[in-house]
Amino acid sequence: MKKNNLVKLLGIAFVVAILSTGIFYGLFVNKLSSSTGSGKTLVVAGRALMPGTILQPADVKTIPWPVDRLPKGSYGTVDQVVGNTVFDAIGEDEPVLTARLASSKTGGNSGVPAGMRAVSVHVTDSTGVMALLRAGQRVDVQVVIGRGNGSETEVRTALESLSVLSVNPQPEQGSQGQNLPVVTLLAKPPEADVLALADSGARVRLTLRNPLDQDIRTRSPLSLSSLMRTSGGAKEPDRVESAHQAEAVHQ
Repeated sequence: MKKNNLVKLLGIAFVVAILSTGIFYGLFVNKLSSSTGSGKTLVVAGRALMPGTILQPADVKTIPWPVDRLPKGSYGTVDQVVGNTVFDAIGEDEPVLTARLASSKTGGNSGVPAGMRAVSVHVTDSTGVMALLRAGQRVDVQVVIGRGNGSETEVRTALESLSVLSVNPQPEQGSQGQNLPVVTLLAKPPEADVLALADSGARVRLTLRNPLDQDIRTRSPLSLSSLMRTSGGAKEPDRVESAHQAEAVHQ
């Protein structure tokens, strides 16, 4: 009797063991399949890539990626990176990331598109605006000369709607010996020359633009004496002409 009970217990234990093994194997296989069967691939360097390398298909390769979402800034296919230039060195088998490539639209970490220049200027008299400035915003550049050296103060809006690349609020000594915050702007080559000249021989102010405001117009220099003349009793020529036209229409 005891022998029969022992046989039954052994049989039950054997069946339980088989079921447990089956369940564990099924869960393990499903987990393994889900982690390797996403179908995604990640582009990595096929060899060590130096700055200045123009990527060709042989320079990169793809490896399986276990999850559906690729790392931020990475690529899934070789054709997405071919033709771009390496901005920062990439080691063999390292992921190829946007921040390490320079294309026609971006210069990798520099953020400088082809045909553009990054220029840093020391900003004066714009403390309130500096607190509002962020990368990506647009500003107008005012150039001020004359104050403090005995000559008449003049100001002119020299450049308009320049994009801000970075803002460094920590004071840094400029070419004129003053410690001023630094703003790096994105400019075309001729505009870069204007900024360099203004930064070396004048004071630079920034005015913050509405991002939807695309209006650009030529502005003449404005001096304190001309400001006082136009703000007095005499009417400006364009306002006088408008008044005469309005009177003629009314009659």
